[in-house]
Amino acid sequence: MDTTTLFRLDGRVALVTGGSRGIGRMIAAGFIAQGARVYVSSRKAEACEETAAALGPNCIALPEDVSTVAGCKALAEKLAALEPRLDILVNNAGAAWGEPFETFPEKGWDKVMDLNVKSPFFLTQALHELLKAGASADKPAKVLNITSIDGQRLNPWETYSYHASKSALIYLTKRMAARLIRDHINVTSIAPGAFASEMNKAARDHGGAVSKAIPAKRIGVDEDMAGAAIYLASRAGDYVVGDTITVDGGLVNASLGSSIDG
Repeated sequence: MDTTTLFRLDGRVALVTGGSRGIGRMIAAGFIAQGARVYVSSRKAEACEETAAALGPNCIALPEDVSTVAGCKALAEKLAALEPRLDILVNNAGAAWGEPFETFPEKGWDKVMDLNVKSPFFLTQALHELLKAGASADKPAKVLNITSIDGQRLNPWETYSYHASKSALIYLTKRMAARLIRDHINVTSIAPGAFASEMNKAARDHGGAVSKAIPAKRIGVDEDMAGAAIYLASRAGDYVVGDTITVDGGLVNASLGSSIDG
């Protein structure tokens, strides 16, 4: 048994949606450090270009708005023009919406459910042929859906569509895994807890206060997220299929009842 290259991603091609900032950028940087070539996508071209410049020559900007099925297909077509195969897809692009029950709007439901649930499915569908192209029993392609601990437990805020979307994506991960395994494509998910990001401004701006409710007594750092993603994307995670790895410092599974946003 040789474990020296177990977590390496040399020669692999990855696409990370929502890859220009936050958790997506953490994952992209981790993949690049392990030898992968990574395409980062988001709807803001300038942000993608800035991230690509910062992360080096193995990071390529590929901007696209994946909030619609048309956008998902367009991104798949752009990538197909550049690469003969895709080894790793990270469905990370997402949105949240908080508003009281009495006034929660349809647009706050549709925007979140479309981007958080519909887009991961249809982008994976659009990239199916590219994912199959380089996949084999000995070297499966990987699809990582970025879910949330808010799909596993409640936070104190009225984020109705966000809670529903992340729970849905956790279960959709299982359903997609059951189908795509026959094509040597492993589908899994990562459920982050408190990481500093634009979506989790509480962790970003008030990390000290937030960490008090976390059993590990700190918010997540880049290496925590990159490590989990590298594990699932690499040979080390080849036998993990359909599961969700919770990366939250123990809040969901080792907490005595404190509650905090993830």
